[in-house]
Amino acid sequence: MKKFLICMTLLFSSLFCANVNAQIATQNSNALDNVYVGVTAGATTPLDFNSVFPVNPAAGIVIGKDVTPVLGFNVEGLAILNDNHFADLKTAIKATNVGLNGTLNLSNLFAGYKGTPRVFEIKTVTGLGWLHTMDVNDNFLTAKTGVDLAFNLGKKKAHSIVITPAVYWNLNKLSNIKFNKNNAQFGLFATYVYHFKTSNGTHSFKTYDVGAMIGEIDRLNGALAECEKRPAQVVEKVIVKEAPVNTAAVAEVVQSDAFVFFAQNSSVLTDDAKATLDKVTGTVDVIASASPEGTEQYNQKLSEKRAAVVADYLTKRGVTVNSWKGIGVNGAESGRVAIVKSTR
Repeated sequence: MKKFLICMTLLFSSLFCANVNAQIATQNSNALDNVYVGVTAGATTPLDFNSVFPVNPAAGIVIGKDVTPVLGFNVEGLAILNDNHFADLKTAIKATNVGLNGTLNLSNLFAGYKGTPRVFEIKTVTGLGWLHTMDVNDNFLTAKTGVDLAFNLGKKKAHSIVITPAVYWNLNKLSNIKFNKNNAQFGLFATYVYHFKTSNGTHSFKTYDVGAMIGEIDRLNGALAECEKRPAQVVEKVIVKEAPVNTAAVAEVVQSDAFVFFAQNSSVLTDDAKATLDKVTGTVDVIASASPEGTEQYNQKLSEKRAAVVADYLTKRGVTVNSWKGIGVNGAESGRVAIVKSTR
């Protein structure tokens, strides 16, 4: 029991560990984000190795979720197809074992998460399960301690091949709860894993450079401060140099463009955005962009969605939309904004 308590303490104490650069933030995981499913197969043999053969073939499925780049959990269901170290059963499936395991990504814990999974990662797997033998209907509390050696494949890292050496402990076969190698199985499994696409458009967690974002906010604030100083001077110069242009006309030109701002990773119009668009009349062009946190392909699609949403809203109001387009991230001026330009 002491060994298991040490393993569990190590796993859950990592909840209080932080290995994140102060300038880097990781996207929060939604309920259905970072979920994966796997098909596993392998074999076990008695841990005392007194009777290694015949081995016990086993197969099953794994369903899990990564809560953070370091911590996660999964549910593993196995069907055991031989009876070395089990009772002499007559059924094809000798026993089943269902376990709930916690995972700890050692690669990300000690080396940090860089925004995409590494080609090779090491995780610990520790948890409790329930073993059911078929013919005699015996049930036992089990524990799993193992290591996942994960090979993440492809550019998007949507697929993984995981090799797992592990020990499955039968904790109460001797009536009291204890770890005993004479009532344990050593297993070696290979698992194919598919990581479902998340709400951020990738198959994993995204990271954001907080320092760069703060710098961009400071730059925009500075630009806005400069803009606040200019309108009166611009109007004054126009009036002096071009006498026929009156103040009202100049003000109308200055106010001709509308700016619609979006939430991060969103193309949904806010109430403020709709209020701004309700003031737009005439014939306009719509140009939308995205902030630089995501991939080039994702940002381009997001900017196009934003432009389309604005154009659709204006069209339904009777405004003539001459053209609309998304420009993705186009230089330092890009952000979570759509610009509505008058074409008169």
